[in-house]
Amino acid sequence: MKRIWLLLTLILLLSFSLAACASGGSQAPPATENTPSAQTSSAETKEEPSPTKVHDIVTWYQYDQNNTDPASDERVGNEYLRKTIPEFNKAFEGKWKWVNQPKAFDKMTTELVAAVQAGGDVPDIFEMSNTQDLVDFYRHGVAQDMREWAQTQSWWDDLDPAGVTACTGPDGGLYCIPMAERPQIVYVWKDRFPDGFPKTPEEFMKKAEDLKSQDLYAITFFGSTDKGGEGLTRAIWTTIASFGGKLDDSKGNMLLNTPENVAAIKFIREIVAKEYVPEIAFAGGFREEDAFKDASAGSFPTGLFGYRYLNPLTAPSGKKYDKGNAEDMLDAIAAGDIYVSSYFGADGHKPGCGIDIAGFVIPVGAQNIDGVHDYINWMMETEQNAQWVQAAGGGFPVLKSTRSHELFQVPLYKEAGDALEVSECRPWYGSLQRPNEAQEQIMDAIYKLIKEDPTADIEKVLTKTQEEYNANN
Repeated sequence: MKRIWLLLTLILLLSFSLAACASGGSQAPPATENTPSAQTSSAETKEEPSPTKVHDIVTWYQYDQNNTDPASDERVGNEYLRKTIPEFNKAFEGKWKWVNQPKAFDKMTTELVAAVQAGGDVPDIFEMSNTQDLVDFYRHGVAQDMREWAQTQSWWDDLDPAGVTACTGPDGGLYCIPMAERPQIVYVWKDRFPDGFPKTPEEFMKKAEDLKSQDLYAITFFGSTDKGGEGLTRAIWTTIASFGGKLDDSKGNMLLNTPENVAAIKFIREIVAKEYVPEIAFAGGFREEDAFKDASAGSFPTGLFGYRYLNPLTAPSGKKYDKGNAEDMLDAIAAGDIYVSSYFGADGHKPGCGIDIAGFVIPVGAQNIDGVHDYINWMMETEQNAQWVQAAGGGFPVLKSTRSHELFQVPLYKEAGDALEVSECRPWYGSLQRPNEAQEQIMDAIYKLIKEDPTADIEKVLTKTQEEYNANN
């Protein structure tokens, strides 16, 4: 009997197990995504999406937004960044953040070349303030070609062709986005040259002697070898170009020993020897500006953007322009105490001058090209473009429509425009492929000829310098 009951018990347990399995297998399948129960469950458990990540747009400018020193040489650019960076960040809130890393103007080019070649950190945008740097960038493969993108933008056809040409490489690529044209002009105290700046070297010499008799100087200029020979790009090149000279053979070789160049250097040597130029012109550190600021020198050939650094000012009449900022020069020009002029022309040549382009280079290795595109397009909007050119660029707008903006309807720009119409402006380096090296070598040679050894044979020194450069071609 016990065995029978045990067998019945096992049969009953087996029946219950089978019934349970059958009951479980007949349950409805889980709700799909389209069912209300699934939607409710998803809403209850779904995590909130994370906010879109804001990406940095890194720039290298020679200006420092954190420098609030009112006596800083770069206070105009510093103030521009301090004002504009927050405006950009607000306009692109939640998308881009502009981060500027200030760099020394005379070191940032070599630093960028080194960073690209080493595969290091590079900015998304490099503020280019000297067109000759583009030659080095092209040679070292530093800059990206932006032509394909730029040509599709609404502002492309409005760019001055001269600016586009200056940014174009030998292969036809566009290696910078041009923003401002920076020509070389002459600032003149009207009381020193009341009848206008001389039109010929002979007229200049006559007027210079007259000013010397009054214990005044006719001209001051960047005459030192400071800043890697930066003085070459201003009064030195302006004078050489005005005599019809050039510094290359159009084939990449340096060519200094020409009759035109020799004549130009003889002229500079003579005005230095006759003390028509103050000694401070050769002191370096931009000290040459002081002689114009106190009106002891009647004229100052430099870049158009130089007006920002010439302050405070004391006119020949004793009137003070001492706000300590760029307004000093603008006020003096508006009042008629200072005017803007072309240089003179020698032997029938047009007045010479150099010209630079300020704009944006996009380095190889830049991390945020979409951000770069938005940044440039924002800067091409009329108001932003005018502000950039006037403050950061310090020249004429390459964007032709911007030239009608009220910022450029002032005597400074109108007089500078008149001066350029009668001048022949061109980059000093021509076909030279190592312009920074050439600049230093040429300025060293000319400084020797006009200051260190004014009896040295000009032709021999020029020949030696060109041979040293060409040996490395």
